Amino acid sequence: MERNIPLVLLFSLAVLVAAACRVYAADPTTAQEPKQPCCRQDGGEIARLLKNADRLYGQFKPQEAVGELHKILRLDGYNFEALVKLARAHIDIGDRIPEDGSDAKEQRLKEYAVDPGSTWGHFWVPASVGNIALVSPISKQVELAGEIREQVEKAIALDPTNGSAYHIYGLWHRKMAEIGRASRAVASVLYGRSLPRGSLEKSIEFLKKAIALNPTVIVSRLELARSHVAREEWEPARAALRSIPELPIQFSDDAKHKQKAEQLLDEIKDR
Repeated sequence: MERNIPLVLLFSLAVLVAAACRVYAADPTTAQEPKQPCCRQDGGEIARLLKNADRLYGQFKPQEAVGELHKILRLDGYNFEALVKLARAHIDIGDRIPEDGSDAKEQRLKEYAVDPGSTWGHFWVPASVGNIALVSPISKQVELAGEIREQVEKAIALDPTNGSAYHIYGLWHRKMAEIGRASRAVASVLYGRSLPRGSLEKSIEFLKKAIALNPTVIVSRLELARSHVAREEWEPARAALRSIPELPIQFSDDAKHKQKAEQLLDEIKDR
């Protein structure tokens, strides 16, 4: 039984990381980004570099985007827009956070120092936290599951139109709801703290909100279908999956998400 706990938590948090990487906005080149006064030092050059970074990221070239963003930070080490986009690119690359998570923590603290009131600063915390969890002891993973919830709630409170934050929260609720009573009891005994509780009903509610705000994001519809399947709500699940083929490819994983949606639809077509 003890072995199942790390696997469940690890999978839950890894999925959250993947979602945070991909569901930033419906269009990477026009996404709603923070435009802080601190981001306008050496305005012309910084604006040019930001445009280059957005173009490269939109072309699924996060490594090249990182290079442009580092040029901005050499001009303005506390440029909030560059820091947030750098976090996004680093998470997308997936190999920049060391095992102790120190660089990720330092960057998150730096983002807060620049603008603790930004929805996007809080939004990217769950993604970096999830990456840290992948290489953390299980007791730390239990703690980080609560931090993910806290930061997503802050992102939503700061901007109720942040559809990407609703997407993560919908995933969080489903993954926490899937953890069984026995695993929760063992975690409480072994690690001295209770696992947060999730709700499939809330998962569906938040994923529907994410779709309403970002209607062309494929993965939100796929995850909504999965939450309906978890509740054995077959027709709503099929409806969500049938809406996916007509949507445009926007992110590097979208073709894979379309394939998974087709497979899931085939699996539940007679349910």
